[in-house]
Amino acid sequence: MRRAVCPGSFDPITNGHLDIIERASRLYDVVHVAVLINKNKQGMFTIEERIGLIEETTAKLGNVTVESHNGLLVDFCRDRGIPAIIKGLRAVSDFDYELQMAQMNHGLTGVETLFVPTSPTYSFLSSTLVKEVASLGGDVSHLLPAVVHGRLVERIAERQG
Repeated sequence: MRRAVCPGSFDPITNGHLDIIERASRLYDVVHVAVLINKNKQGMFTIEERIGLIEETTAKLGNVTVESHNGLLVDFCRDRGIPAIIKGLRAVSDFDYELQMAQMNHGLTGVETLFVPTSPTYSFLSSTLVKEVASLGGDVSHLLPAVVHGRLVERIAERQG
């Protein structure tokens, strides 16, 4: 069985993330989405909320599993027998960082990293940018799945309320 992981913070999941996950799901029998826990960052959504939103937006794919992970991504891969990490690249700046991570991960455990160029439609897109624009009243509905956009608008209203 061909397995891969798409890691990230997904706070929240965007159409750019979904593009990479959907493309990976066509290439692999099982795609694990690993919601990585960073205790140094305060997220807009809890880990459980992120997992729920990802599960809801990827359910139609049928071969995606979602779970959180705290620690090294290569440990997540080793524990589940996953030989490949799929990473979307938006720009050259992404490549510089991701290449270092790929080389480190390969050196630690032999896991391979495959880079997938992001669709030009989403080449500028990040969760951070979406949250910033939305919190200032900008329309980001075209950048997120509808359910995610609804929850983002609700969360911003809760925080500003």
